Parts: sequence; structure tokens; C-alpha cells
Amino acid sequence: MTLAIFDLDNTLLAGDSDYLWGRFLVDRGIVDPEIYEMANTRFYEAYKNGTLDIGEFLEFALRPLRENDPEQLFRWRESFIEEKILPIMQTAARELVERHRSAGHTLLVITATNRFVTEPIVRLYGIDNLIATEPELREGRYTGRVEGIPSFQEGKVQRLSAWLADNDGHDLEDTWFYSDSHNDIPLLSRVAHPVAVDPDPVLHRTAQQRGWPVISLRAA
Repeated sequence: MTLAIFDLDNTLLAGDSDYLWGRFLVDRGIVDPEIYEMANTRFYEAYKNGTLDIGEFLEFALRPLRENDPEQLFRWRESFIEEKILPIMQTAARELVERHRSAGHTLLVITATNRFVTEPIVRLYGIDNLIATEPELREGRYTGRVEGIPSFQEGKVQRLSAWLADNDGHDLEDTWFYSDSHNDIPLLSRVAHPVAVDPDPVLHRTAQQRGWPVISLRAA
């Protein structure tokens, strides 16, 4: 069975949900504005440059989950989706998802951003399968730690391999993967149909060198 995999940030979305969640926390005064904004921007630039220390970033990114009551977090998340995410959902991305759905393909989002942030966004695209970085839960509260392997760079390959082992009938020989980021080159290199979507400069050069399709989902 054909599998269609989508990156989320700057692929299906015209922006980065992880970065925008940080901006939302700053805007609401939930975190120290000066310290958090500076760190959020630094980590985002490192991600784009391919120099992100994923462990250091996740310690930073998951701290607000640890420090706040889950019910309050879920209320904030509803406002975050309405204010920050709905405006960057793309019509062309919805149409791409629907073409794969109409073809009978299994739909999956794989993202380095944590499940707390991404799960409701993925549902808005009507996609049931999600591989995301998993924030640890203990006795109903987030601990600020990560459970398992973060789905980042080679970690996406490892997490997808585990997912395939649990879902018979799928393999990489008839799989599509859409992504904007050079951080996803390890997984793009393994699928049958890699597609660069509004790619960063490094991925754009790689796609040209390897003959991968390059498309845009951004509004003209």
C-alpha cells in the first residue's frame, strides 16, 4: 500500500509551529519575554543552519509543559491554534493531501516538533497518523523530558522504521515524502518519491543534483 508522508513545519504549514508556539507563550506573558524570545530565535536559526543540538533545544522547548498545569496548557493550545496556526494553513497543502487520500494512500505526518503542539494541527488536515517527538507524561503531567527518540534528522528514519514494523503492508519502495528542510535529507534519500517543498537553499541544491521534484505550496 502506498504511503504518503508529509513534514509539517514550512511544508504543510507556511511557518514553523514550534517557533510560533514559543512566540505565543511570549505574547501571552507565560514565559519571560526577553530570555525566551532570544533563545527561541537562536534555536530556530540553528535549526535552519543545520547546527541544532536537539537535546538542548528540547530541554528548552518542553520546559513550559513541565511548569504548567495540563488543563491550562490545553486551553492555551486552543487559542494558539486559532491565533497562530489557522492563518498559516495552506490551501495547496490541503489539496495535495486530498489527492493522496483520493488515491487510497495512507497518510502520515512526521515532524521533529513535539506531539503536544502538532497533534491538533495534523487533525485539521484530516490525517490520523503522526510521528512526532514525544514529551514524557507521568501521572498526568509533563515532565519536561523526551520519551524515546526525537524524530529529527536520522531520528526520523529510525522512528519511521519502527512505525513500519508495526504497520504491515507499507514499505519505503512505494512511499512519498514531502519536506522543506535539509534536515530531512536522510529520510528523503530513502523513499521512492522524495519531493522538496519550498525548500531551503541546501535542500534545493540537493534536489537539483539528485533530480528530485521541487514544488511550492505557498500562495502566489
